[in-house]
Amino acid sequence: MTLSHLLILALIQGITEFLPISSSAHLILFPELTGMADQGVVIDVAVHVGTLFAVMVYFRADVAMVFRGIPDLLRGRLDSPGARMAFLLIIATIPVMVVGLILKQTGMIDLMRNITVIGWAMLVFGIVLYFADKRGAETRLAESWTLRDAVILGLWQAVALIPGTSRSGITITGARFMGFERHDAARLSMLMSIPTIMATGGLTALDLIGTTNSQAAIDGGIAALLAFGSALLALSLMMRLLKSVSFTPYVIYRILLGALLLVIAYS
Repeated sequence: MTLSHLLILALIQGITEFLPISSSAHLILFPELTGMADQGVVIDVAVHVGTLFAVMVYFRADVAMVFRGIPDLLRGRLDSPGARMAFLLIIATIPVMVVGLILKQTGMIDLMRNITVIGWAMLVFGIVLYFADKRGAETRLAESWTLRDAVILGLWQAVALIPGTSRSGITITGARFMGFERHDAARLSMLMSIPTIMATGGLTALDLIGTTNSQAAIDGGIAALLAFGSALLALSLMMRLLKSVSFTPYVIYRILLGALLLVIAYS
């Protein structure tokens, strides 16, 4: 795979992973709309690993707190902020793993990878995000996250298995409906991405053991590094903008792209 191809894929993943516009949809659409060869699972995993490290670096204080709390969690104690956050992140990850396994085993995960599904998901969930952002109160911070919230946001996150939904978009939507202010809704969404990407990436990597050659590994390393840089930049920009800008610009983009894809799909 050429360096320019890897760069384009890394930019697509890095920029769209944490914006509420669906990175998986853009990775699916790129070969569909350009006629270029599908990048394959190895590159998909690699760019997700790159974005995983980006969110861990950006939220390094939260990540460090969670890691410090893991020993307490293993001892069955939830009295420290880190242990409590680690526990809630695990709970929030369970629904997407269970639903994802069901969809994979039934073959539904592959059947949904088409322009029609992506178009409708872009459009519908973009509108839902708009109403959540406009009507949701801004009275709660991430520190007030409860077990009930984790379960509900975990169910919202499972919906993101529909291509075009956007994992960050749907979890931000759920958090805004719960009354979390914009910045903290995005913060919770990004922290939830860490165990989710770790789990899905790890399971996919196990499937690839013994099937990846050295060139694919090199390409994957380059793609991961490029995705890390673009994701860190996009994440930093979005978190800064949320202090003064709503999610409306992303909603407009989703609606326009969704409408365009539906025109293509039904023409």
